[in-house]
Amino acid sequence: MIRERMDFVSRHALATSLARKLTYILSRAITERGSALLAVSGGTTPIVLFEHLSKADITWDKVMVTLVDERQVPEDSPRSNARLVKQHLLQNKAASAHFIPLYRNPEAARLPKFCACILGMGNDGHTASFFPGASNLAEALDPHNEASLVDITAPAAGEPRITFTLARIMASNYLALHIEGTEKQAVLEKAQGGTDVTEMPVRAVLQAGNPVDVYWCP
Repeated sequence: MIRERMDFVSRHALATSLARKLTYILSRAITERGSALLAVSGGTTPIVLFEHLSKADITWDKVMVTLVDERQVPEDSPRSNARLVKQHLLQNKAASAHFIPLYRNPEAARLPKFCACILGMGNDGHTASFFPGASNLAEALDPHNEASLVDITAPAAGEPRITFTLARIMASNYLALHIEGTEKQAVLEKAQGGTDVTEMPVRAVLQAGNPVDVYWCP
């Protein structure tokens, strides 16, 4: 369920606004609970956001950062989402945050509820590693699945992947969908116009009762 859609004139404006929102959420969690957990997505879309957020005034040594999903590749691979996060987010003030990888790390399944989770979306309507035609897609999208992580393979995914489940993602205290470009806008509108989650798995997020904020720029 989309709670609010926010459109921005540029990537910089979007990143500034979303970084400000995340700063508030993470700082409040640290004040209330002593720590905060942020789940982020990979790909090129969040790079500007990461660079903005890395300079935010947050007590970063009390923040854990993990990934929504990951390719099953080592961190020295240019395809690694962990490498991307370390290069663009865990810099500047955020260098003291604690990173929790997914690749070959069973401890990630025992992470607490996400304070904030930032999703992306592909032109095929996938989000996280919920790809159309993927193995284990039904398991990953099962709202009653008690597992935190699921292994995924799909023709469009390239390498085998590991992803947090829909149930785990939707349990986040705050959830945002970050998309950029007119093509992604058209994909989102198509997703909103149908109900088949196997055709466009992002629909499973949009149809869930949990609210999601959409951040978009051209």
